[in-house]
Amino acid sequence: MATKALLVRLEAKPGKENAVEEFLRSALPLVEQEPGTKPWLAVRFGPSTFGIIDAFPDEAARETHLNGPVGKALGERADELFAAPPEISNLDVLADKL
Repeated sequence: MATKALLVRLEAKPGKENAVEEFLRSALPLVEQEPGTKPWLAVRFGPSTFGIIDAFPDEAARETHLNGPVGKALGERADELFAAPPEISNLDVLADKL
């Protein structure tokens, strides 16, 4: 069972919406290499608001993901793509159906 999760909200800079969408799609192969990240969802909340929702079996897997390739890429491209720094919320999973 997943016990830990993340909700990451991303606000695209004006005109960067397509680039953010492509960035999120391109992250999938990286996340597929992380056995402790299940599920991983890239979502669009609105015209310029995106997000990542993912879950983990424990805190160690969550930390591994945050310090992994996708987290690093988010940090490297934040100034280019996002109107504000990514808003990362650590969540505790109460129940799941995966």
